[in-house]
Amino acid sequence: MTVLEQGNITIHTENIFPIIKKSLYTDHEIFLRELISNSVDAIGKLKMVSFAGEFSGEIGAPAVNISIDKDKKTLSISDNGIGMSLDEVKKYINQVAFSSAEEFIEKYQKSSDQQIIGHFGLGFYSSFMVASLVEIDTLSCRDGSTAVHWSCDGSPSFEISESSRTDRGTTITLTLQDEETEYLEPARIKQLVKTYCDFMPVPISLDGEVINKQKAPWKESPQNLTKEDYLEFYRYLYPFEEEPLLWVHLNTDYPFTLNGILYFPKLRPDLDLTKGQAKLFCNQVFVSDRCDEVIPKFLLPLRGVIDSTDIPLNVSRSALTSDRTVRRISDYISKKVGDRLKELYHDDRAAYTNGWEDLSTFIKFGCLNDDKFKKQIEDIIIYRTTFVSPVVTPEVITEGEEDAWKSAQPSLPYTTLDEYLERNKERHAKSEPATTEADEPKYENRVFYATDEASQAPYIQLHKSQGLEVLFLDSYIDTHFVSFLEREHSDIKFSRVDAELDSSLIQADDTPEIIDPTTNKTRSEQIQEIFTAALDKPKVTIRTESLKGDNTQSTPPAMVLLPESTRRMRDMMAMMQQQVAEFPDDHILVVNTAHPLIQNLANIDRGSIVQAQGTSPNQDLVNLVCHHIYDLALMAQKGINADGMNAFVERSNQVLTKLTER
Repeated sequence: MTVLEQGNITIHTENIFPIIKKSLYTDHEIFLRELISNSVDAIGKLKMVSFAGEFSGEIGAPAVNISIDKDKKTLSISDNGIGMSLDEVKKYINQVAFSSAEEFIEKYQKSSDQQIIGHFGLGFYSSFMVASLVEIDTLSCRDGSTAVHWSCDGSPSFEISESSRTDRGTTITLTLQDEETEYLEPARIKQLVKTYCDFMPVPISLDGEVINKQKAPWKESPQNLTKEDYLEFYRYLYPFEEEPLLWVHLNTDYPFTLNGILYFPKLRPDLDLTKGQAKLFCNQVFVSDRCDEVIPKFLLPLRGVIDSTDIPLNVSRSALTSDRTVRRISDYISKKVGDRLKELYHDDRAAYTNGWEDLSTFIKFGCLNDDKFKKQIEDIIIYRTTFVSPVVTPEVITEGEEDAWKSAQPSLPYTTLDEYLERNKERHAKSEPATTEADEPKYENRVFYATDEASQAPYIQLHKSQGLEVLFLDSYIDTHFVSFLEREHSDIKFSRVDAELDSSLIQADDTPEIIDPTTNKTRSEQIQEIFTAALDKPKVTIRTESLKGDNTQSTPPAMVLLPESTRRMRDMMAMMQQQVAEFPDDHILVVNTAHPLIQNLANIDRGSIVQAQGTSPNQDLVNLVCHHIYDLALMAQKGINADGMNAFVERSNQVLTKLTER
């Protein structure tokens, strides 16, 4: 073999070679991604020079081949791309950090839109992390070129000689270090190709077997993809997840290049909403499992792929560097997601409604954090409601249309805020809170809402019985979202169903009945005294009201109310102190004088005979029943703790015992 040249590699930064060899990349496995990327680049370059008329030969079928020789401990990556001449080897290989890709793009960017992966010129040197010897055999596509062999053992010394190669292209041969022999295992190579190079647009073969998919769906036009294509890609990326709710296909080349597919997943309780789930690619080369700087904060749980050559990466492609382009890409993604949500809302509201439980978290979080996104989608925020619109069944349904008609009906009734206000404006204009303070403004537009359908069921039913529509704001984010809505709609008052009683829920008592002429007390006053004495809780304000209801048994005998401002202050303090909110001692107990239980209780107390020692034989029962009623009302507010629950169970047993004794 004729030695053409010997020398030292030109280093553009002093002592950078040991850094490249040992610590440029966090993971040694990255070397395979870099070498395959270079091979794909070489194939792309050949197409570009051919397009420019500087190569007239046959390009042939592009291919990257990987071969393993366990006996020699060698791993080879070969391509049939543009190849290199002797001068190009000297220039591009011997001068570290001089990117051939940058120079090549500058020369040919006007003649082709072919993308070049490499931007750093250091990728080739990642091979020294795993190899004790690196060899290059290359033959340029230029007429009259001579094949070149280059070798280096990891020191700054290299050797260039003639090569026996006869085919255009380049082969990189690595003699692996003893501690890096895992890369001689075919399974390991297949795993790395699937991770990093699966969607590269060139077939990659291992000992004759093609091991990558090649087709990147996000690079396709949306018109060329079917619903099943999108779902199949999602299953490939996330094989153990439920199918997504919907997806957004990103495709733009101005003012930056960006392609991608983002999926809205069904949310799981264990999903970390603060960590990005989308995969980052650069020209179909996998870069990272996360791209938090690119995806807007409120969309981090979205899954799928983002691919852009304009996203600035550090030299090892392992991390993003924030700049103006990244922020512009983030804004673009936010807008495209908003457009897709509006499209679904208007074109298929049933599908939008059925997926709202998962979509609402993204949308509400977006409104809280992104003013542009909020303005874009504020008209399509919906709320589950107690209102049920009359469903008009078509008079004639032909066979085959019945299932389609049924599937078009939303599974749960939902409404927008504007629709809610429009339906209820006349009723709300005539009503006002029974507990409104003198200095509190009255609101014509009011929204009654519930945060827990189960525990607040008595309050919800009471409102429904009087024709008051209730919205459900029952996700964890709604605590903040209600305050946000009030800031956005200063003319609207949001009232939780257990915060105050609307005047329309209370039966006015124009002629109070005096039941005790000696004390001149009404029944309401007597009941208030009974509960005040039995509970002996000075901080609990006891009010008596006659609650409306079609059936007095269906209304609760008592309700605990916690004013809206008091409850929000409690929740805010608990959040700031990172503690569980405790139920305050100061609250309101509304006793329903129309309920038969309360009336019977008053009759028992009224008929009691005071004994010599000053007690009534029924007094214990009256006290126990008062406590029992109060505990039940507290439970609806989740205001009973462990000690309170134990006391409730004990008193319940006592009540039942006394009743059975009677």
